[in-house]
Amino acid sequence: MKKIRFGTDGWRAVIAENYTFKNVGIVTQAVARWIVDEEVTENGVVIGYDARFLSERFAKHAAKMFAAMQIPVRIADRITPTPAISWAAKHFQAVGVVITASHNPPEYNGYKIKALYGGSAGPDQIAGIEFRLDLYDESLDTKSYDFLVKSGLIREMNFSEGYLSLIRQSIDLDSIRKSGIKIAHDPMYGSGRTILKQLLDDQVLEIHGEINPSFGGIAPEPMGKNVDELSGFVVQNDCSVGIANDGDADRIGMVDENGKFVNSHQLLSLLVKYLVDEKKMTGKIVKTVSTTTMLDKQADKYGLQLDVTPIGFKYIAEKIVAEDVLVGGEESGGLAVKGHLPERDGIYIGLLITEMMVKSGKSLSELVTDLFDEYGLHETHRNDIHTEDQKKIGMIEYCREKKLREIAGQKVVDWDMKDGIKHYLNDGSWLLVRQSGTEPVLRIYSEASSKEKAVALVEDTTAWVDRPEILE
Repeated sequence: MKKIRFGTDGWRAVIAENYTFKNVGIVTQAVARWIVDEEVTENGVVIGYDARFLSERFAKHAAKMFAAMQIPVRIADRITPTPAISWAAKHFQAVGVVITASHNPPEYNGYKIKALYGGSAGPDQIAGIEFRLDLYDESLDTKSYDFLVKSGLIREMNFSEGYLSLIRQSIDLDSIRKSGIKIAHDPMYGSGRTILKQLLDDQVLEIHGEINPSFGGIAPEPMGKNVDELSGFVVQNDCSVGIANDGDADRIGMVDENGKFVNSHQLLSLLVKYLVDEKKMTGKIVKTVSTTTMLDKQADKYGLQLDVTPIGFKYIAEKIVAEDVLVGGEESGGLAVKGHLPERDGIYIGLLITEMMVKSGKSLSELVTDLFDEYGLHETHRNDIHTEDQKKIGMIEYCREKKLREIAGQKVVDWDMKDGIKHYLNDGSWLLVRQSGTEPVLRIYSEASSKEKAVALVEDTTAWVDRPEILE
């Protein structure tokens, strides 16, 4: 059996292969021991789960094990978005546990851990849990779930109500209602289903809101290639904007009124502009190594400090908790802003961008055009390569040894090895090669001054993966 390994956000594995009830128990006991040994909290855990295959049963299995180890348990009484569990962790000062594989393909499930501050557990906290993975007690006596609920040792709760109350306090929903704009929402068959409709009623038209653990045959990740149906739906139904969330609703992608995908790089830059220009807010910009350099230009313009972290929202969350951060985010759709949870929240960010549209009187396409007019065109591209481990390792080592010195006709002038290998090119573009922290894939990212250049950089580098030089 493969060893349990935590990646950029929790532990994920293929159901029935390595994601088993026993392994969920191993992780749960490690979390419980960490809570007790390090006196993390006396308030126990809050547990949530997504719409994946067996998620509810895995969550209840974890709940039984926590209760057997004398850890107080509050568990969601329904499929619940991850940000709502983050809210509950902060509200109850408890450790959050979410049974979800987020944006991973349907065959995966996972185990996310949230800290008391309402965001991803940090590297030191995860290390404390990993340290205790070998202490599993197979003889631990657990009672039936129904018995534990009846005896009050497990409490079932609706965490979404408190989370929705938080959003009502922080988003100008009245202005959105008065505008009368129509919003298309694609929860991608995930736990964000019905949430926007609960906030804005008939102004929200939802697709893919039914429970479907196969996610329609695609990974529930709000990327351009995965939102074709949403794009068409927006245009056909005369919607002003489309909001897509991943399987547990902490990530976001958006579609403008013309059906064009608006990625997280652009959304992050829009948020900086809105918060500084309109809300007169300040603070640090925090981004991961794979995120747009438009943020660098904005930091210079506004006189804001910019920090760059490895990929993984846990690194951003740590900074949000400890420092004055205005906006934090990553290429994969995980965004956070000052004044909300120190956590990715695809529901909140989608509504905040919608609020921006209403307040400015501009469409989403116009807002993006304004960005490009001010900072120049920034186009990005990404390819996820499923190939043999030997080739993935070989490509990483080839790049780490700085052997890839020219890409699509551009000379490499510098490198950054904070996370993977980022190549800076002589025309101002960049290319990043790294191993995914959540899936067995090699990811290749780029940014350039045109879509054609960004695609060429990725395609040229992708071709290297199959060359014999990388195995030498």
